[in-house]
Amino acid sequence: MDAPDRNAAARERRRARRRRQVRIRRTVAVAVLLALVAGIALGARAVGGGGGKQAAAPSAKRPHTVARANGGPPVPDQIRGVHVTMALASLPGKLQQYFVIPGLNAIELDVKDENGRVGFDHPRVPLAHQVGASAPYYDAKKVVRLAHEHGIYLIGRVVTFEDPVLSAKRPELAVHRSDGSLWLNNAGLGWTNPYDRRVWRYDVDVATAAAKAGFDEIQFDYVRFPSDGDLSIIRYPGPHPQPMRWTIPAFAQYAVHRLHPLGVRVGMDVFGLSATRDLGIGQAPRRLSRYIDAVYPMVYPSHYNAGEYGIAQPNDAPGQVVSRSLSDFQRALEGRKTRIVPWLQDFSLGRTYTLNDVELQIAAARAHHTGGFLLWNPEGAYTPDALAP
Repeated sequence: MDAPDRNAAARERRRARRRRQVRIRRTVAVAVLLALVAGIALGARAVGGGGGKQAAAPSAKRPHTVARANGGPPVPDQIRGVHVTMALASLPGKLQQYFVIPGLNAIELDVKDENGRVGFDHPRVPLAHQVGASAPYYDAKKVVRLAHEHGIYLIGRVVTFEDPVLSAKRPELAVHRSDGSLWLNNAGLGWTNPYDRRVWRYDVDVATAAAKAGFDEIQFDYVRFPSDGDLSIIRYPGPHPQPMRWTIPAFAQYAVHRLHPLGVRVGMDVFGLSATRDLGIGQAPRRLSRYIDAVYPMVYPSHYNAGEYGIAQPNDAPGQVVSRSLSDFQRALEGRKTRIVPWLQDFSLGRTYTLNDVELQIAAARAHHTGGFLLWNPEGAYTPDALAP
C-alpha cells in the first residue's frame, strides 16, 4: 500500500471544517428567521395591553380540524340533539331514555350550570372543591361510555361567567357594585369578572376535566358580560386590557388553545340577535368564529320583543324568526368554516308550543343549511317525534 499524502489529508480536513462551519451558520440563520416569523405571528394574535388602550385585534384564524383522542363518534353532519341537566342525569336510567329517542344523535349535558354547580368531582379542579361547587351528580366517564355505545355525540355545557357559587366564595373574582359589594342580576345571581384571567382558568379547567373524561365537544354558555339587572352600578375590579367585544374572543382563543390539543371541539352559545346588532355584552359572532368550531345561536321565538325583524308577534311566527336570525348569522360568518347550529324552542312561554311550532323552526334551520339543531327545554321534556329524521 502506498503511504498517505499527509499534506493532502490536512487540506481535506480544513475543507471539511469549513463546510461544517458554513452549514452551522446557515442553520443558525434559518432558526433566527423562523423565530422572527413566529414572534411576529404571536404578536399579531395577542390580545391585551395595559393603560386601558384598545389592544390589537386578534388575527384571523380558522378553526382547525381537531384530532379526536377519545374514540367517540365524529361530529354528525346534521346534529339532532337535546339539552339534559345534571339533575336529570343523576336519575338512574334517565339518560338511557334520551339515548333511544328516534332520530337523536347528540346530547348537550350540563358540566357546569348557571347555578355554579359542577356535575362531577375531579381532582384537577381543586378550586371547585374549595368553593363547594363540585357534586357527584354523575360519573363522567361512565356517561361518556354509555353515550358512545349508543352512537351519541356528547357535548359538555360549561356555563362561564354567571356563577353565584364562585362569586360568593371568592368575591375578588366577582363583578361588584359601585359600593364594593357583590353585584347581582335580576334573578339574584352573582357573576364572575369576564376580564379576570383567573376566572378563565377556572372555567377552562372544568372544561378540561370533561374533555379528559371523553366528552366530544365543549360548549360554553353565558360567555358574555351581564345583560340584565342594574348595569349602571357595575364595577369590574382590576385591569380592563381590551374592550368587551375583544374580551370574549380573547377568552375563546384561550379556551381553544387549551382544549383542541385534547381532541375536543369548542362551541359557544350566543344570543339570537348578536349577529343582527351589537348587544353590548361582548358577543361578536364573526370575531368568535376566528377561533371556535361552532356557534350556537339561541333563537327562541318567545324571547324576541314585539316588532323585531318587522314581525308583530315573534312568538306566533317561530319559523320566520329562526329564518331571519339565521340569515344574519350566515352573513356575519360568510367565508368562515365555523358551523352554525341553532338552539330551537321546545317549551311553552307566552303560549303553548306544539309539534308544528317545533317543526317550523327545524324546517327553517334546514332551509338555511345549518349544521343541524339542538332543542331546549329547561325541564328536559321534549315533544315526541320532533327529532324524527
